[in-house]
Amino acid sequence: MKKIWIIGGGPAGMMAAISASEAGAEVTLVEKNEKLGKKLYITGKGRCNVTNAAPMEDFFGEVVSNPKFLFSAFRAFTNEDMKRVLEEEGCPLKEERGARYFPVSDRSSDVTAALQRRMKRDGVRIRLNTEVKELLTEEDPEGKKRVTGLRLSDGSTPAADAVILATGGCSYPSTGSTGDGYAFAKKLDLQVTEPVPSLVPLECKGDECRKMQGLALKNVGFRLELDGKTRYDGFGEMLFTHFGISGPLVLTASCYYNKPGKAVGIIDLKPALTPEELDKRLLRDLAEQPKKQWKNVCGGLLPSGMIPVFCARLSFSEERRACDITGAMREEAVSLLKAFPLEITGKRPFAEAIITQGGLGVKGFSPSTMECKQVAGLYAAGEVLDLDAHTGGFNLQIAWSTGFLAGKSAAAE
Repeated sequence: MKKIWIIGGGPAGMMAAISASEAGAEVTLVEKNEKLGKKLYITGKGRCNVTNAAPMEDFFGEVVSNPKFLFSAFRAFTNEDMKRVLEEEGCPLKEERGARYFPVSDRSSDVTAALQRRMKRDGVRIRLNTEVKELLTEEDPEGKKRVTGLRLSDGSTPAADAVILATGGCSYPSTGSTGDGYAFAKKLDLQVTEPVPSLVPLECKGDECRKMQGLALKNVGFRLELDGKTRYDGFGEMLFTHFGISGPLVLTASCYYNKPGKAVGIIDLKPALTPEELDKRLLRDLAEQPKKQWKNVCGGLLPSGMIPVFCARLSFSEERRACDITGAMREEAVSLLKAFPLEITGKRPFAEAIITQGGLGVKGFSPSTMECKQVAGLYAAGEVLDLDAHTGGFNLQIAWSTGFLAGKSAAAE
């Protein structure tokens, strides 16, 4: 019976433990925290967006980094497989807006509890409050490394036929995601893509966003441009904060803000209208309220919290009467309504990021087994790898699928 040690008790680690044990291996799961699934407890605002109900072939379009690497993993363990595992363990799921799957109970703790029940039944050994200090390896006569065991924080050095790295990334470091897997990889001379925060709010220049702090925009367009080239273009909701912008649109856009250069976020405040249609609407509003000041006419087009900032961007006074607004002024206002630019200065830190972009280079791992090409017996799964996706349950499915495949492969003779 193969002895498999798994480092990390998050979603990828727990699924790897279930998969490996059910494939006949003797499995030990090591977690440095006092409990398993600590990051799962806070995902989906404590509700845990387990996966997405979309067809698996649609998942590839939601993966930002290295989607092709996931063909075997997504085929080996699907969203419906994950749903079945949880429901067999007494955690039924429900589908919500955007085809997102959540526990019926709306409690992320129920997801972790279900997985723990499965692991207990499968005989997985769980060691909490235990940190792995080093991966032990040896070289064969041809010079290829093979993992042989681990050195733990208590000084013990248990032997292992295989080790699965499921240590997560750097996001939400308070949950234990502190980049341990990258350190192990670098000691073994494995390639690591520099980790950066992703699915994270963006900081903006100036104090305009602070003046609109707390204002949420719905049904708007948002385009991210880097050095004049469009990197992301979406539709949905966003939020102004004291430092810049956040909300679903912005978090997704942050996945594509990964290179230095001039970054601009452009808001289309009226995406359902063409400039010509918007001009006709504006002309009608002005004609119906000829004596009103421009700032009051704007109330039919903008939320009140945005009017002062919007008006300050225009070349004419907010107190100008509607009947005195010229065609050129209307054109200027329409242009700003269709393209309200914000200069982006950076991402918020890892402490506010939902996921990590970057990590162990996937070229160093077999996509069909998740085994390291340079170190035999070493596998990786989940966020520690250079894999990330949009919001909507896709990142957790990456963890479930790669964890399952790594566990199954490591247990194979």
